[in-house]
Order: sequence, then structure tokens, then C-alpha cells
Amino acid sequence: MSTPTSLTPREAWAELQLGNERFIAGSPRHPHQDAGRREELASRQYPVAAIFGCSDSRLAAEIIFDLGIGDAFVIRNAGQVISDSALGSIEYAVGILQVPLVLVLGHDSCGAVRAAIDSQAPDATPLPPHIAGLIAPIVPAVRRVAGASASEEIDAASVNAADVGREHLRDTVAGLVSESEMISDAVASGKLAIVGANYRLVEGRVVPDVVVGLT
Repeated sequence: MSTPTSLTPREAWAELQLGNERFIAGSPRHPHQDAGRREELASRQYPVAAIFGCSDSRLAAEIIFDLGIGDAFVIRNAGQVISDSALGSIEYAVGILQVPLVLVLGHDSCGAVRAAIDSQAPDATPLPPHIAGLIAPIVPAVRRVAGASASEEIDAASVNAADVGREHLRDTVAGLVSESEMISDAVASGKLAIVGANYRLVEGRVVPDVVVGLT
């Protein structure tokens, strides 16, 4: 493929869903993983989607969606937290590579979500500064789920991690649109859609939660 994908946002999302179904069924095709594909893409790339996911070792995007070389532009950090580098990378995928889809991929049993919850306990051990900075954007979701203000103490053990993960996922999708004019303009023009989804570790299924721009 020497030009940007011709897939619409809806078609790109459908391709990812089909690949995920093959992965769940244990019948992956392992496409685009041969020498010919390497040579084809040696000087250019035009992936069908950007996938912004957690760094968790169980969240290997190309495997989960049965993709190959050049199919996905993947950005990962712990907890799929918006940062300057992550946002800039997604803007590159949207503006330069012209992907029609951005998938924000969270998952259950997320360590970053758990750390954000535990950090709000009154007796919490202070985290190393870089970890504390990383999980700080997840904390508002923790407090919303706990029904607590910024100054109130919470019982971290009673906070549902799945609910926090879902709230944080929605915050991340909203943040991509609100913090990037390029991304919001692409969505408004119909060229781009954003899907926020959760990956279920045991069954391997990707479940959409929030969708922006699919018509």
C-alpha cells in the first residue's frame, strides 16, 4: 500500500473487530508479516488505525487485532494517559499518516488504575515522582467514582477499579478531542473517528464503550 488507506472510519473499526474475533476464536491469519510486506513498507507507512493503549504486557495490539507490519500505529504508556508525547504521536498518525481511526484501549486489572486508587488512601505510601505524575490524570476518575471532592478522604478499598477504568477511558477520549485542534477538526470533518474500548483479559475481547465520530 503506497497511499493512505481508503477505508472509512467505520470500515477501519470493522477491520479491527474482525481481527479481534479471529484472535478470540484462536484462528489468527497473521497477515502482512512476510518479507514482501517488509520490502513494500521500507520507505513509507500508511496504517489503517492508531491505537493508544496501556503498556501492560498483556495488551499487545497487533496480536489482539490479528494485524501485521504497517497495519497499526501504536502508542502505549501505563494507563493510556494523555501526555505531550502521546498526543503528538496521535497527531502525527492523524495529520501525516491520515489514519481514519484512533482506538483508545484500556483493560481490566490495570496496574495504573489500581495505583491511582491506592494513592488516594489516607495512609498511602508516597509514590516515586514519575509514577505519581503519570497516574495523576487518573485520580479525577477515582474521586468521581468514590463520590468524593478533591479534599475528602476516601476508602480506597471500596472503590471499584472497573468503574474507575471506564471513567478514565472516557476522560482520555474526551481529552484527545478537547486538547488537539487537529484531532477535533478531523472528527468534525468526518475523516476520523475515535473509539474508546476495554480489553477483557480472560476472553480476549475488545468491548467498545464510547464512540466519537462514527456515522
